[in-house]
Amino acid sequence: VRLVESGGGSAQAGGSLNLSCTASGWTNSLCMGWFRQAPGKEREAVAGIYTLYGTTYIYDSVKGRFTISQDNTENKNTMSLRMNSLKPEDTAIYYCAAEPRLDERLCSQFGSYKMEYWGKGTAVFISS
Repeated sequence: VRLVESGGGSAQAGGSLNLSCTASGWTNSLCMGWFRQAPGKEREAVAGIYTLYGTTYIYDSVKGRFTISQDNTENKNTMSLRMNSLKPEDTAIYYCAAEPRLDERLCSQFGSYKMEYWGKGTAVFISS
């Protein structure tokens, strides 16, 4: 499975950004998720999706501000992260990850599992 992220960049506080991640080399369902790692902090899970059903999961740290969605075309293994009301503390490297072995129930806790596939990451910087 190859993961390619796009989007990110810089925005002012209160603004919005979009991230996308496409998984290739896999045709079955995936548990896909976004993680982020801010400078000097541990990596944390942000939002995820179980591609077979489009079930989404949002972690508390971004709930109400971030939404995750699935590509509605044939490529169900593409997910997008819409980030609204951005804060300087959202500044981080955002990584796309995927794990084929997690089913829908386990995917809801994807942040607790070791994801097998990772993208290279995309930087997000939010200025105050």
